[in-house]
Amino acid sequence: MKAIPYGRQHISEEDIQAVIETLQSDYLTQGPKIAQFEEAFANYIGSKYAVALSNGTAALHLCTLALGVETGDKVITTPITFAASANCIRYCGGEVVFSDIDPETYLLDINKVRTLLESAPKGTYKGIIPVDFAGRANNLEAFRELADEYDLWIIEDSCHSPGGSFKDSHGNTQNCGNGNFADLAIFSFHPVKHIASGEGGMISTNDKNLYEKLLQLRTHGIVKNNDLYTNTVELAGGDEQYPGWYMEMQNLGFNYRLTDFQAALGLSQLSRANKGISRRREIAAKYFDALKDKAYIKGQSSVVEGHAYHLYVIEVEDRLGLYNYLRNKNIYAQIHYIPCHLMPYYKQFGWKEGDFPYAENYYKHCISLPMYPTLTDDEQAYVINEINTFYSEKY
Repeated sequence: MKAIPYGRQHISEEDIQAVIETLQSDYLTQGPKIAQFEEAFANYIGSKYAVALSNGTAALHLCTLALGVETGDKVITTPITFAASANCIRYCGGEVVFSDIDPETYLLDINKVRTLLESAPKGTYKGIIPVDFAGRANNLEAFRELADEYDLWIIEDSCHSPGGSFKDSHGNTQNCGNGNFADLAIFSFHPVKHIASGEGGMISTNDKNLYEKLLQLRTHGIVKNNDLYTNTVELAGGDEQYPGWYMEMQNLGFNYRLTDFQAALGLSQLSRANKGISRRREIAAKYFDALKDKAYIKGQSSVVEGHAYHLYVIEVEDRLGLYNYLRNKNIYAQIHYIPCHLMPYYKQFGWKEGDFPYAENYYKHCISLPMYPTLTDDEQAYVINEINTFYSEKY
């Protein structure tokens, strides 16, 4: 059996042609494909605005900047996530405050967040960054109610969940990143994600003011708009109007732009995003049905409405043994994630083993199985069979 990774991009002939056409066009960057991709993505998830960026980490960084995170600001997030979800707070000098997960969903536990907020005076915390881990959507309606009670902003980390959703209290489907509850949401287009553009990211929002801040921060803090200039026409070098060359750097921004050929690839991939989600859900259902009654399974992602299934996670005994056994069989399962609070960088701030028992227990048992739309039925059957084989003598 050929190597089976935990995730893999699928590049079609249409994708290749889209990139070639852009490479042969007048623009490699700062061209029309960016706006086309942003508009198409906003329509896909249902938000008013979208801003394309160089990667998901850049998206997180600009979110914290746009929301005004400053030195000492306390922001709550989950320890079970890629480090960037927490690091963006540190980039602005803020203080990361971790809170434990719900052991059933693997998501940030809103009840533990409430307890954290109730234990300190109002104003102690500035915001919350819930993560739609593995593709499972947080109930952002509930988080919004809590955030409003304590005057907090929300950044929804949706890197794992384009196409994911949850049902609100009225029974309506709320797409991840649609901006109805979070101030800002972010996505990633890394190759193992649902939509691949090599590298790339997106911020979505329904807030026009935040949208305009993001556009400025994405490109060095530079403004090129007559209505927004603050210098006089004379100082700009004009007589009665600003000259065509004029622009102003009004804030300290960054070069976090996406290229046009990456946007072209993203656009092409987006055109079959629903098909990819459908296939991921088929794979998840097969995993669940095959593993649900096994004695060695302590927990799993399960079949959940609206789940986008970037990952399919199982919790098992002898996780290390299974990991090594599967690699010997050319199955490259992965671990998501080492709890952030136990990373040496964050331990220096006082976080330690024992702080979040649910997150730590999850980490001791979790393993992510191969999950991508081009995984074949035969390959998935091979993965399931080898897991059963490993545990056959133990259970």
